[in-house]
Amino acid sequence: MAGKKKDLVLQVTINNQEQWDEMLSSKGIMVVDVYQAWCGPCKTTVSLFRKIKNELGDDLLQFAVAEADNIDALEKYRGKCEPTFLFYAGGDLVAVVRGANAPLLQKTILEQLETEKKVLNHGLERNVVKDESLLEEDEETSSLPTQIEDDELVPSGKSYTVAIIKPDAVAHGKADEIIMKIQEAGFEILASEERSMTESEARDFYKHRAGEEKFQELVQFMSSGPCHVLIISKLGDEDVIPEWREFIGPTDVEVAKKEKPESLRAQYGTEVLYNAIHGSNDREQASRELAFFFPNFKSQQQHTEESASRTPERTLALIRPDVLKDRKDEVLQSIQDAGFSIAMQKEIMLTEQQVEEFYKEHLDQEYFPALKQQMTSGPILALALVKDHAVTQWRNLLGPADLTKALNEAPDSLRARFTPKETTINQLHGSLNSAEAENEINFFFPVEHTFATIKPDALEEHRDEIMERIQAAGFTISQIKETRLSQEMAEEFYKEHKGKPFFDQLINYMCRGPCLMMILSKENAVQEWRALMGPTDPTEAQTSSPDSLRSLFANSVLQNAVHGSSNLNQAQEKIKFIFGDIELEKANNESGAEPSQENS
Repeated sequence: MAGKKKDLVLQVTINNQEQWDEMLSSKGIMVVDVYQAWCGPCKTTVSLFRKIKNELGDDLLQFAVAEADNIDALEKYRGKCEPTFLFYAGGDLVAVVRGANAPLLQKTILEQLETEKKVLNHGLERNVVKDESLLEEDEETSSLPTQIEDDELVPSGKSYTVAIIKPDAVAHGKADEIIMKIQEAGFEILASEERSMTESEARDFYKHRAGEEKFQELVQFMSSGPCHVLIISKLGDEDVIPEWREFIGPTDVEVAKKEKPESLRAQYGTEVLYNAIHGSNDREQASRELAFFFPNFKSQQQHTEESASRTPERTLALIRPDVLKDRKDEVLQSIQDAGFSIAMQKEIMLTEQQVEEFYKEHLDQEYFPALKQQMTSGPILALALVKDHAVTQWRNLLGPADLTKALNEAPDSLRARFTPKETTINQLHGSLNSAEAENEINFFFPVEHTFATIKPDALEEHRDEIMERIQAAGFTISQIKETRLSQEMAEEFYKEHKGKPFFDQLINYMCRGPCLMMILSKENAVQEWRALMGPTDPTEAQTSSPDSLRSLFANSVLQNAVHGSSNLNQAQEKIKFIFGDIELEKANNESGAEPSQENS
């Protein structure tokens, strides 16, 4: 208990924004250990800070611990696995140190304290800094939907191992001393936890040694008192494990004392079993031990592999007419703020027949006439939303379907926030489960077939790049034909433009070399292809759709690289003209026709 009191005196505890603001007004250098609630402050640096404070005895040097989860100013530090120390002077950030790196922390403390004295005594200008790591992270993630991850990552570029300061060393009060030696040797402590293992846990942890004669004795020893479990790392690409094992010394304490007298086991161990320190033998064992003691930690490689193997879920969202008309942008912003990606969207008018088909399971319900009237009173916006566990996440965000319940029990839900007072029908729809979500998405975004052309100049100069982008966008190329149009074919193909001033130029351009004609298939293919093409005028495309094909590969309004049908009817007509009567999977267009968008 006495030790804990000293820690509190040494480091001021900051629990909320008001206390944080008070801290910023303090005089001198304040070294703040920013920590996460789940793991607590970095205990491994307390001995170092006490040593520095005792040696200097300077009132201008102060220490604090601050829980990022409760302080608005530290929001960007939430969810970080690495110990972070912020240095404040005069309310300004003047330095940042990441990791429990004892030599670097001591050097920074001494330098910043000396500099602050010059600021206070001689008027030197204070050098204010920004946390560059946060700025780089913001740049990397600014174009991505916000996503909350439960897993903490061992930072990329760092090899790691698990270390245990065993019960004998802890019982003899040597833990802090050992931690200091670890830091002084240049090792970085990514995480630390005091833990008492049960016999069952110790047996499970050492199960690879179950055949050894002293296995039961080992289990009893490791469960006899608290240990300190550490994640040890070092900067750089080199494997930290051999260096760590060299540092702790041979397993047999007598051998360690003869061959490696400076090793930890030689200094703190007494015999083979009571050898003070454990270290992973190899990367595979380190990975297993990491998962055993720190299940929320993952190496960057593990996280990448899991992310690659994880398939985000899709769900359907509908914004009904009243809210779409008045509060569309607010709803869409709430969707984006919740971390959803909008894979597809379509604003359409539904007929009564389409509403009855979509809500066929609700036909006998008392509320259905009002629902049908609402759904046909104006355009709706259909959205295919993508996120991990999208169905559940979207339904949680929506709140109860019953408006009275939504208002009383979930006033912050979207249905409570965005439903007009005068209606009894909620204004937002979400699929009930994954199977229903796919059926509903197919209803509004059926697999369609559209007609696409790569025009002569773009085919000659950018064929491979355009084809790669088509496939990357998820289109299936159901049919493909390279052909050179005759004048008669071109005139028939573009007959809807006959009589327009540009018609002759267009025909001559399309006949000057081969074109690549394709049937592209995908959910919502007509609209998706038009979005990938971009606006007719490449100048406009470069402004409004900089990643579109016409922005990247078009030369002018006439020579605009690619062609696409405006609607399903036109697509079917062009497909028949170029490919004849071919069998294609029938596209479901129950959700209504697209508005016409003529384009060459």
